Amino acid sequence: MPTRVGCPEFLESLRTNRRGFIKAGLLGTTVLGLSDLLRYEAQAANSDSRNNTVIILWMRGGPAHQDTWDPKPEAPVEFRGEFGVSSTNVPGIQLCDMLPMTGKIMDKWSIVRSLHHHDAGHSTGDQICFTGYNAGPAPDQNFHPSCGSIVSEQLGRLNPELPPYVMIPRMNPGTGSAYLGVSHNPFETLADPAKTEPFKVPNFQLADGLTLNRLGSRQDLLKGFDRIRSELDLSGSMDAMDRFQHKAIGILTSDKARDAFDLESEPQSVRERYGLMPAFDPGAADRCGAPNWSQRILLARRLVEAGVRLVTVDCRWWDTHVLGFDSLRRGFLSRWDRAYSALIEDLEQRGLLDTTLVVAWGEFGRTPRVNANAGRDHYPNVFSAALAGGPVQGGRVVGSSDSKAAFPLENPKTPQDVLATIYRHLGIDTEKHYLDGSGRPIIVLPSGAPIQELC
Repeated sequence: MPTRVGCPEFLESLRTNRRGFIKAGLLGTTVLGLSDLLRYEAQAANSDSRNNTVIILWMRGGPAHQDTWDPKPEAPVEFRGEFGVSSTNVPGIQLCDMLPMTGKIMDKWSIVRSLHHHDAGHSTGDQICFTGYNAGPAPDQNFHPSCGSIVSEQLGRLNPELPPYVMIPRMNPGTGSAYLGVSHNPFETLADPAKTEPFKVPNFQLADGLTLNRLGSRQDLLKGFDRIRSELDLSGSMDAMDRFQHKAIGILTSDKARDAFDLESEPQSVRERYGLMPAFDPGAADRCGAPNWSQRILLARRLVEAGVRLVTVDCRWWDTHVLGFDSLRRGFLSRWDRAYSALIEDLEQRGLLDTTLVVAWGEFGRTPRVNANAGRDHYPNVFSAALAGGPVQGGRVVGSSDSKAAFPLENPKTPQDVLATIYRHLGIDTEKHYLDGSGRPIIVLPSGAPIQELC
């Protein structure tokens, strides 16, 4: 039996647990979920009014740098791997030969080939790359806030009808808000553009089959919420969250928000340019394990165009221990090649590349030597990242690895340097301190500097 509005159990549930409102079946998951994100927004100082945005293409699992952006054609075969190299449209820069489309636009993006850190764990590596700090005692949970949460806290929303920080489709380790509070967690689409069914964000769906038309105008919806509130607020406990609930409903009923997330309205030609699910055999699909994150990447473009400050796209799962070359050949590299090149060209054609910084990377690279299972294992000692847009000048290579792609050779860089580059683009104060759970002041970024060689 559903909980009924007005009963004592419901009132107590609502006061102590935000899921009580969901159980009432009133407005589905969004109102309370968004109000959590907005509850403390008034405390955030919107210190930067520029239109700059960021897309993080999170290649979780760790892409093999040797088999993507840092090939070693002169290395012995047990290090070189199974792929060849191809030239790009920038003289002197070569890529894996499975990336011809991105090679043709090398002048629009750049590579950092000398990244390194010390941690070979997935979730712990995630934490380093999203926060700049080592993981805490629970690696899957943020001990320090992610870069997106810092952006949310310092800058607030660029478009008042959209959240500042979005995760497609859901949070990964490292992407949470930690001691900044749940209001600065990302808005999760939950629905996945990688699925074959029509993309509909459940956070924009009302419960029990209700529609905005059936509820009437937006004002009717707000009045209905006010009536509910007056019935429930016997002790005044809801007063403090009232205006945040109204903001949440404002996003729920916002045409701009609904349009931004409406991937189905994108022209089919554009969706095909980013890449639809290829028809490879089921066994190969299972082995490569790569979902159709090309459509997730397209959704990210729609969101920054609409005014989301930072979008993180889950582009997993590059954990190629077993039959790694087979996985890369059958699914990952061709799909990545198409989607990444489409995003860069699409942003440029729409006049968004100058204001949108695109960072593509994972938590580490892969071992220099190919393992006995035709794959590569976790390796944080050197790896690569691709950056485009914003302040980044295309056609550059920053740093280098040694002849076997085992260690940085020249100009080593850290994940903190990448985060500093993101923060500078957005106007984040990296010297600001926040109090952690024990009341200690913690600086936004403990080390690192923007990568000047990219600019």
